[in-house]
Amino acid sequence: MKLRPMRFDLYLGRAVFGTVLLTWAVLVGLDVVMAFSGEFKDVGKGGYTLGHAAAWVLYTVPRRAYTFFPTAAVIGSLMGLGQLAATSELTALRALGLSRKRLSVSVAIALSLLTAVMVFSGEVVAPWAQSRADNIKLSAKSGGSLAASRYSGLWAREGDTFLSAGSGDELLQPGGGTRLVLRDVRLYKIGADGQLASLTYAGSAEHGDSGWVLNKVRRDTFGERSATRQTVESEPWQTQLDPAALASGLSKPRNLTAMDLRTSIEYRKRNGLDARDYEDIYWSRWFYPVNVLALCLAAVPFAFGSLRSGGMGKRLFLGILFALGFWLLQLFFGRMAGALKFDYRLAYALPPIVMLAVSGMLFRRKSG
Repeated sequence: MKLRPMRFDLYLGRAVFGTVLLTWAVLVGLDVVMAFSGEFKDVGKGGYTLGHAAAWVLYTVPRRAYTFFPTAAVIGSLMGLGQLAATSELTALRALGLSRKRLSVSVAIALSLLTAVMVFSGEVVAPWAQSRADNIKLSAKSGGSLAASRYSGLWAREGDTFLSAGSGDELLQPGGGTRLVLRDVRLYKIGADGQLASLTYAGSAEHGDSGWVLNKVRRDTFGERSATRQTVESEPWQTQLDPAALASGLSKPRNLTAMDLRTSIEYRKRNGLDARDYEDIYWSRWFYPVNVLALCLAAVPFAFGSLRSGGMGKRLFLGILFALGFWLLQLFFGRMAGALKFDYRLAYALPPIVMLAVSGMLFRRKSG
C-alpha cells in the first residue's frame, strides 16, 4: 500500500478539510455566543464592563477551539465523506483500484495536519490566552486588587498587605459547601514609609466556616535596625479578602500546559497531596491526538455504506452520535479511574481501542 501523497489524497483532504472547518466554526461560534451572553450577569460588578466581557470571550476562543475540535472532526469527516459517497465519487475511486484502507489513510493524513495544529495551540496559545482572559476578568471585578500570573501563582492586595500564593484548591466539604486552601502563602506588609514592615510565610491558608486560618506560620518583623522572627503552628487571619474572588484567580488544571501539569503532579505527590485531577488532565493531553484520529477512523466505515443513501441530516446525526458515544465512554473510564484509583493512561487508552475494535468489525463486514 503506497503511502506517498497522490492527487486523490489532496482531493479527499480538501473535501474533509472544508466540512471539518465549517462544522468547527459553527460549534465554536455557538459556544462563543452563549459564553458572551452568560457574561451579561457579571457586567457592572466592580469595574467589569461589556468591553471586558468581549475581551474575555475572545481570549478564550483558542481553548474553546481545542475543546470542540474532536467533535468537529468526526462530524465534519462524516459529512465530507458522506457527500462524496452520495455522489458516487467514493465508488469511482474504488473502481480505480483504491482500497478502503488506502482511502482511510488519506482521511487520516488530512486530519493529522489539523490535529497537530490543535496540539500546538493547546500547549502554547490556549494557556497563554486563557491566562490573559482570567487576568482581565479578575482585575476588572476586583478593581485592580487581584491579579493572577501563570508563573507566580495568585497575587492579591488588601490595604497595606500583599498576598502571594503559589497554588490552591477549592475543596468540597463533607456536609456541603466548599473550603478554599491556598498553599505556599506569603504576606508582605508595607509600612507607612513604604518599607517592608513584615514578611509572613505560611505553608497553607484555609478558609472555612470560621474564617481564615494560617498554618505553619513563620513571621519576620523588621525594625529600623533589627529583625525578629516568630513561628506558630496555626493562627487565625483577620482579613476581608473574598475567598470566592481568590478561588476564581487560581489556575484550573485544564488551563495549564502539559509541562506545568507535570510539575504540579510531582509537587503534590512529593507533599502527599491529591494529584488525580491534574493527572486526569495531563494524560488527556497526551491522548488527545490519538482520540481524534481513532474517533474519526471509527466513523469511516459508514461512509462506504449507509451514508450513500442518506442525506445531510443522517450524516449529522451519526456524527453527533459517534462524538457523544465516545465522550460518554471516555467520561465513564475517567470517572472509574478516579474512583478506583487505577492508571489514567489505561482509562484514556481503552475508549479508542473499543471504538476502533467495533469499527474494524464493521469495516470487515462492509468489505465482505
